[in-house]
Amino acid sequence: MRWWDIGPVLELERELFPDDAWSKGLFWSELAHARGANANRRYVVAETAGEDGGAPQRIVGYAGLAAIDGTGDVQTIAVAKEHWSTGLGARLLAELLTTATAFECHEVLLEVRVDNTRAQRLYERFGFEPVGVRRGYYQPGNVDALVMRLSDPITAVQGMPHGSQD
Repeated sequence: MRWWDIGPVLELERELFPDDAWSKGLFWSELAHARGANANRRYVVAETAGEDGGAPQRIVGYAGLAAIDGTGDVQTIAVAKEHWSTGLGARLLAELLTTATAFECHEVLLEVRVDNTRAQRLYERFGFEPVGVRRGYYQPGNVDALVMRLSDPITAVQGMPHGSQD
């Protein structure tokens, strides 16, 4: 993800997460930590191909990971609804786990809405396990977050379900 992707990413963010969408400033801040010698973030986008393989037409997914002191934290994963069940979410997660191994993370954490069983199934296929609940984490609505942990991202990367659907 680059600065010029923020506009299209925000459109998708607001479409998918209307009640708790990230702000433009938050994306800028995250990208500021993704460059330079002390980079500890990685953000990626997925784009549709243009006609005849030309220039990209539209961002249809994005994901981000923060790495601090050997722990990776999945900051966000989003896939446009028309691309659900295509494997795009799995490919984005695989990219984040590959990044976690490059950052030498020994574990990866994430939060997911307790009512988002679709995402939970994806994470479980990669080896994430529930480790706790954060009460009222998602606002508005006071929805709890399930905290999930992957204890060995290197092994997960080696045995990734590349062809699985999300």
